[in-house]
Amino acid sequence: METVFVNGELMDRKEAKVDIEDRGYQFGDGIYEVVRVYGGKTFTMKEHMERFYQSAEKIKLHIPHEMDELTGLINRLIEANSIHDGIVYLQATRGVASRQHHFPASDVKGSVVAYTKEVPVPQSQMDQGVTVKLIEDVRWLRCDIKSLNLLGNLLAKEEAASEGHFEAILHRGDLVTEGSSSNAFMVKDGVVRTHPATNLILNGITRRVIRDVAGSEGIPFQEDAFTLDELLSADEVFIASTTSEVMPVVKIGERLVGEGHPGAVTRKLQGAFRKRIEQEAPVAH
Repeated sequence: METVFVNGELMDRKEAKVDIEDRGYQFGDGIYEVVRVYGGKTFTMKEHMERFYQSAEKIKLHIPHEMDELTGLINRLIEANSIHDGIVYLQATRGVASRQHHFPASDVKGSVVAYTKEVPVPQSQMDQGVTVKLIEDVRWLRCDIKSLNLLGNLLAKEEAASEGHFEAILHRGDLVTEGSSSNAFMVKDGVVRTHPATNLILNGITRRVIRDVAGSEGIPFQEDAFTLDELLSADEVFIASTTSEVMPVVKIGERLVGEGHPGAVTRKLQGAFRKRIEQEAPVAH
């Protein structure tokens, strides 16, 4: 039996239902998080939960659970499903109400659901590197909110995937923003650069860990926007996300990055990131 979490209760997935007038279903009026699990233990759970509640605040959505309570319920869900290496998907919407564009009455309670899934570490891709495609960023201007409105991301990812690429790297005009489901980084002369945490990108949790481990490893790290030309002339490029960790990019379109294999700085960051995982989830492997 697969167990899921629906509005305060753990239940069999077969019994779980979503009302057709849930505002997440009709408007995308909600937020979500994806938390990594290694060896049965969550990684950066506190940071994910804090961002979840921050996203809720930004769209004036009340989550009907205190953070500590919801964290405990998620840990129970992981245990119930015996997740080893995987993820927890967590979502909150503004709740069920008759369809109207403005917010429903204040007595309408938000809906919170979660489920788990085994997701292995993509080790072979992390070892060999992946390819990406450059695509214009046409999303809205509040990408800092981890909302359910992901059509722009989906269209970019589909365009890249249909041509055999792992990811789309997005750009607004000449400036690179992020990936369709990741943050984007370049390395030049040993310096790591990534777009600053503005409204144009999601301040990824993995992005934050990379910034921290870069500091501990003595790797220069700059949060400033870079251009397409700078990206295409980079010594190394990598992307990062909860499920992709530190993922080397070896080809952008038909153009090789550096010598066409993962670079030394990226490798060093992969090692430092893995050490951080082992510190927080000691049984991870």
